[in-house]
Amino acid sequence: MKLALFDLDHTLLPYDSGMEWTRFLVARGVVEAEQEADYLAHCKAYVEGRLDIAALHRSMFAPLTRLTRAELSHWLDEFETEVSTRLPYAARVLVARHLGVGDLCCIVTATSRLIAERFARAFRIEHVLATESAVDSHGVPTGEIVGAPCHGTHKLDKVKAWLDSQGRPLARLEHSWFYSDSASDLPLLRAVRYPVAVRPDASLRGIAQFEGWPIEMLGG
Repeated sequence: MKLALFDLDHTLLPYDSGMEWTRFLVARGVVEAEQEADYLAHCKAYVEGRLDIAALHRSMFAPLTRLTRAELSHWLDEFETEVSTRLPYAARVLVARHLGVGDLCCIVTATSRLIAERFARAFRIEHVLATESAVDSHGVPTGEIVGAPCHGTHKLDKVKAWLDSQGRPLARLEHSWFYSDSASDLPLLRAVRYPVAVRPDASLRGIAQFEGWPIEMLGG
């Protein structure tokens, strides 16, 4: 079996999916305009290396607790329809190439599963490993996270657990790829056979050049 893993934000997408979701909601009056500035502050914290994923997740979903599950599903459906028409061509070609030869494909992202699954469907990727959102008794996100966020070493942990559950340990796979933009993904990048840096941050670019890893821009 061959495995292809993809980070989402700034890898398959040239932007942050959570920011896109926030702007979508602001444009429709679902959340206040200040929500966008709040999210940008969390993005700045990420760049500065002090991201609190739990706080970011809370910022994204706590304002939606007043929605019903049906209302949330409506907005997620509309969001999926909108973003599916704007997927980067180079990213679609990359994913299609792996799918076309039968590789097991999976998006592995710190983004909430609620959002990540919408992009996965747009890319025709069946499997998603993501940060899991806690929900209330009505199925509406509370703003909290279930378990560890899918970030850093936890990405590698989630991938290993997922593959182990199928009797396919990562270490035994002869062909495995992981595409990522961020040095925070180094644990998983170093665990696969073919790590690929995509639009890499400065830290990952330097490491990729030193290690001789491919660097791709995917049209961005």
